[in-house]
Amino acid sequence: MRVKVLRLFFSVICINIYISAFSQDNTERARSVTAIIDSLKTSGIILNENRKPPEIVLSTGQSVTFLQQIYKPQYWNNPLDPLRQALGQLIFEASHQPYDSSKYILQNYPYDSLSIPWDKFYIWEPLKLKIPSLVVSLQADTVAVSDSSVAANVTDSLNRAALPVPEQLQLAEMKDTTIMVVIDTLAEVTSSGSGFPFRYFNFPYQGDSIQVAVRSLVKYLEDRDSSVINFTGVGKMVTPLWLNTKSNSMARFWLRNEFSDSVTVWIGNTSRDTIGLYLEQGINFRRPVKQGNYSDAKINIQSIDNSKLLNIQKIIVKPQYWKYKTEASFVLSQATLTNWVKGGESSISTALDITGYADYNNKLLKLSSSNFARIKLGFLASGDNPIRKNLDLIETNSKLNHKAFGKFDFSAIMLFKTQLVRGYNYPNDSVPVSKLMNPAIITIGLGLDYKPNKFTSLNFSPFSYKGTFVLDTAKIDQTKYGIQINKRSKNEPGASFMITNEFRPVKNVGVTNRLQLFTNYIDNPLNIDVDWEMIVVANINWFTDVRFNTHLIFDDDTKTPELDKNNKPVLRPDGTQKKTARIQFKEMLGFSVVFRF
Repeated sequence: MRVKVLRLFFSVICINIYISAFSQDNTERARSVTAIIDSLKTSGIILNENRKPPEIVLSTGQSVTFLQQIYKPQYWNNPLDPLRQALGQLIFEASHQPYDSSKYILQNYPYDSLSIPWDKFYIWEPLKLKIPSLVVSLQADTVAVSDSSVAANVTDSLNRAALPVPEQLQLAEMKDTTIMVVIDTLAEVTSSGSGFPFRYFNFPYQGDSIQVAVRSLVKYLEDRDSSVINFTGVGKMVTPLWLNTKSNSMARFWLRNEFSDSVTVWIGNTSRDTIGLYLEQGINFRRPVKQGNYSDAKINIQSIDNSKLLNIQKIIVKPQYWKYKTEASFVLSQATLTNWVKGGESSISTALDITGYADYNNKLLKLSSSNFARIKLGFLASGDNPIRKNLDLIETNSKLNHKAFGKFDFSAIMLFKTQLVRGYNYPNDSVPVSKLMNPAIITIGLGLDYKPNKFTSLNFSPFSYKGTFVLDTAKIDQTKYGIQINKRSKNEPGASFMITNEFRPVKNVGVTNRLQLFTNYIDNPLNIDVDWEMIVVANINWFTDVRFNTHLIFDDDTKTPELDKNNKPVLRPDGTQKKTARIQFKEMLGFSVVFRF
């Protein structure tokens, strides 16, 4: 028995020691974890999740500015989100004057001052015409002369058919008359009046249209606008009344005093911005013993004189003869190869194309002119080769037209082409084959220009001149361009034919074709020079395009060496190198960054 008691005693002591050690170990662990978390919070690695938000105070202007930034569409997944639309309405109401002020201005504005007569939108020109007039003489023995009605018919040439043909003699003569006809319609007409708020109108009766539109929207807002007013009095009873132009609703309201005596009153919305109070039938008021009288009460009324007419405003027409446009595109492509076992070499290429347009149109003088100037320049660097030129062109194209008849115009053209920097026939980069003004080609012509529509022009100039110039014959071989070895220029009289067309097969794709043909009257007129360029532009977005450009040239006077299958020159029987005229072709495809201004 004693042994059992001793065993139980020692077991209890051991359990207590183990429990104390375990509890102490957990406490130490908890303390160490708490210390680590506190140090992480102090260093800023763990943020305090119970941080109190700061107090935000914004003025009216600061609130409008802040919400305008949040309202921008780039912050929203859906620009038509109801919250965004509600914020936009809130910004507008807070940053503009109340509607009642705008309504007062719109309803009392003198819209008659905005009117511009309809005939000011047209350009009038006198037209002289000859109108046939019929003189009628009757025979002497005609009894119908005594009839007053017949005599009236005799004097009226328009009623000459009322008399029988055998009894009258018809004499036709031509009389001169002048009528005013409309030769053109103006797109913009403005007024010189000091109170005219618009820069210009682009159609007649625009002021009347503005007045009708304002009245329509004001009526629409009056019909749509509504609100709820709650009427209260002594006690806890609340009577809501819905105010709306078309409601005509009535609500019963009990007027109570401090003694709980009540009287019934009907409240209604009789018209816009008006509340009607109506006493319940059968209720009488007792007139007070004495009633105050205010005999000196006055109302100040200011009279308005509406009999004065508005001053006549002088209409000033400002025609715009010139229209300008510039387009610049830049293409950059790059490739880098390192230890590429399949072969190839690194390369980088750039291309810049700038085109400026200036168009003139004077319908009164029947003169029009279309002009553009263009600069194309591109470079290429590949492998260990130095930078090389792969694109170079300076081009101007001017055309002056005068109205002839129908869709034909008398036309004068001038075309000019050259290059900007030196060009080489690579890999030979020591002898230049071209440079600025070497060669330079100019074409001048007189003829007719036919425009079936505003996108197409066919120009035929039977009186044309084409000049090819190489000024620096010491460095440039002029024979490459058909110029004799002892001369610096080549002059060719002939005829030129030029076609320009622009069309869009689909909405975002535009195709431009320019074809120039020239034939020499004196030297081989059947050998026609061809210069054809096609530009296809596919718009990706407002600043990026995909461009495909081809340029084909054939000039019978420009000859290049002929090579055999082994890429060796072909010799004539006399030992000289054989040369022949070939088609020159250039093609470019790439993505471009476009700037239009």
